[in-house]
Amino acid sequence: MITVIYDGQCQLCQNSIDWLSKKLTFDALTYQAAPLEKFGLTLTDCEKQVYALSAGVKYGGVDAVVFLLKARGNRVASLLLKLSGPLGSFTYKMIAANRRSVFVKVLSKLIKKLT
Repeated sequence: MITVIYDGQCQLCQNSIDWLSKKLTFDALTYQAAPLEKFGLTLTDCEKQVYALSAGVKYGGVDAVVFLLKARGNRVASLLLKLSGPLGSFTYKMIAANRRSVFVKVLSKLIKKLT
């Protein structure tokens, strides 16, 4: 079973969870309501990035996105993101740090159209 811990106040995060759930079964918990200590996480951890936990492995940030894309069946997108290396990691961090920006709002609306 996969558990995803995400920012419940982030529309991009919520739209992404909705999109993922169309082809993937998982438990989605907002970090604002999740028992973080149960997962070995802190509030500070979760304010910075999404987490995906599966079979005792904890993926954070871009690694969580890569894992979730692959689990959803989007193997090419997963591979491309993984191969992007530092660029993908940097882009993820910029998006996560600017969740309320116009760019992220537009990205969120694009993902919503896919659901």
